[in-house]
Amino acid sequence: MSVTPETPGDLSRRTLLRRAAAAGLLVTPAAGLLSACAGSEPSKSTGAGGTKSKDNPFGVKDGSAVKVVIFNGGLGDQWAKEDKVVFNAKHPNITVNMSSTQKIKTEEQPKMATQPSDLVMNSGADMMDRSTLINEGAIEPLDDLLTAPAWDSEGTVADTLLPGTVGDGTQNGKFYVVNVAYTVWGNWYNAALFKKEGWQAPTTWDEFFALAPKIKAKGMAPYVHDAVHGYYPRWALMASIWKTAGKQVVVDIDNLKENAWKADGVLKALEPWEKLVKDKLLLPGKLDHTQSQQAWLDGKAAFIQVGTWLKNEMAATIPPGFEMTLSDYWSNADDKAPKDVFAASGEGFVVPSKAPNKEAAKEFLRAILSKAGSAKFAELTKSLASTKGSGDNVQDTALASANTLMKNGGSELISVKFQDFYADLDKESQNLSEELMAGRLTAAQFIDKMQAAADKVAKDSSIKKQTRTA
Repeated sequence: MSVTPETPGDLSRRTLLRRAAAAGLLVTPAAGLLSACAGSEPSKSTGAGGTKSKDNPFGVKDGSAVKVVIFNGGLGDQWAKEDKVVFNAKHPNITVNMSSTQKIKTEEQPKMATQPSDLVMNSGADMMDRSTLINEGAIEPLDDLLTAPAWDSEGTVADTLLPGTVGDGTQNGKFYVVNVAYTVWGNWYNAALFKKEGWQAPTTWDEFFALAPKIKAKGMAPYVHDAVHGYYPRWALMASIWKTAGKQVVVDIDNLKENAWKADGVLKALEPWEKLVKDKLLLPGKLDHTQSQQAWLDGKAAFIQVGTWLKNEMAATIPPGFEMTLSDYWSNADDKAPKDVFAASGEGFVVPSKAPNKEAAKEFLRAILSKAGSAKFAELTKSLASTKGSGDNVQDTALASANTLMKNGGSELISVKFQDFYADLDKESQNLSEELMAGRLTAAQFIDKMQAAADKVAKDSSIKKQTRTA
């Protein structure tokens, strides 16, 4: 799937320019977003003028239009079309011009300095760098959305959101990104196959390595993963570090604490991944997200690690009788947090500061986060929305297993922030994760290189540092 977790970071102008150029964020001609936004005042919205009320808290003007851009990735875009119906039921005289794409940065970045779309779903492999957008004032703080009345329930919008959603979209004390999906990550397997073979789904690495020979005897690889996009294996590696070494170690990693990568438990967490590769338990081939997922559906591998968008992304090719089931990442003996689950909000919307109708953009976000909208999201995508209760009435084995995993989870949600804070460290961690899973690095070498990359960022005085407190 071309989906990417969200990103913050507080970078100096010199570093921003250097990194943006390297990442292709500077658009020619006229240097694009950064030079145009720096030091400029956001333009005033032209969409204002309506009477403010509980049903119109931002004063959206009747007869105005709002341009909404949807990332059409693993979750598709039908859910967003349903939100348009929800929105227009309350605001029939406001025109919603909706379009879908996978090329968010390519198509939306050049518009940011002139007249951008009003609401942009900034997701996927071609997403705009969130840290750059925030630090250059290119996107609007949305704290007033959180305090606005909920669309179709009591309380505020913030009251309706699942844990972590507000924090995931907050940077520098302000709320910028509205994540509408709630993803749970882990190891997926076909429960129907396991029942047929009499296999028990493992919960620990030891159980997995004991089961692996039986899987291979059936002509299947025990495991497959996306070997093209480095953030896919990084999810699993960081989840393992949290489970084995504990939350504080990950917080220290996020905060660039000296030798945080070499803390007790980190090597132990990564050694099973090294063993999985060395023991040739991975399906051979440099497969991307959809190729690896299809190989799994075709019975070429028993397990795949990915998030809960999986079913919707592969809906067209799921074989009859395939029972897509999510289990937690495996733990080691004596892990500090074996029950903590990797779950977070994602698929983030932003409102450009120069958007002509910011009021309608915020109002459309209220519709997306409504009970009606989020229920449609869960029904259509077979994935949870970030609004509480979205999946309560959806009958689906994949979604049910994710709900069960969350229900039985520990007291904390696994989360990692360093890749959100620092663009260079994000890129390096992806590259090194790929190298580890390709067998070109040992776990110890991976740790050494990650520590060196973190130290480089920590010692660069031009980079303003972010602090994770929880």
